[in-house]
Amino acid sequence: MKHYSTVIGAVALIITGIGAFAATSAKPDAAAQYTASGELIFPANYREWVFLTSGVNMTYSDQPSGMDHDMVDNVFVDPQSWQEFKKTGRWRDGTVMIKEPRMGAREGSISKGGTFQTEELFGLEVHVKDSKRFKDGWAFFVHSGQEPAEAIPADAECYSCHKANGAVDTTFVQFYPTAKPLAEKAGTFDASK
Repeated sequence: MKHYSTVIGAVALIITGIGAFAATSAKPDAAAQYTASGELIFPANYREWVFLTSGVNMTYSDQPSGMDHDMVDNVFVDPQSWQEFKKTGRWRDGTVMIKEPRMGAREGSISKGGTFQTEELFGLEVHVKDSKRFKDGWAFFVHSGQEPAEAIPADAECYSCHKANGAVDTTFVQFYPTAKPLAEKAGTFDASK
């Protein structure tokens, strides 16, 4: 009887483990993890990823932004995708890029000029490459907290802007000083962007 209970316990543990694994539709080492309903799970460890660039007060419009404060954007990419990009000048299927917009400030501590970033975060913008999941290969998500997020609808302006202006596979590599020369060398960089 004791042996029978042990076997039943082991089977229950295996079934529970399979159910938990099925709840996220990605490999454990994949940068993008999803809920069963397809929402992107907040990538909590993104600050340990590869830093690509920062931008201050960047805008893609000829019109003034109308902001009454400075913005500093930091961009990160998952380590596996960066390793692949360094070899090929292309982003692998499974690439996850994070744009982290932060409040900028001009005064504080010993700073007498310029702009520095503060701890105030304005959500996260996530760009995911997954040709099996997304019709055009890439999708955008916005996390306002640490809750899972749905993909932004494919007719949103960010898709057409990235498609028209991304120098490498809908991404703004032209603003990533360590990635740009790699793409140029690999012949994947579109210099017209």
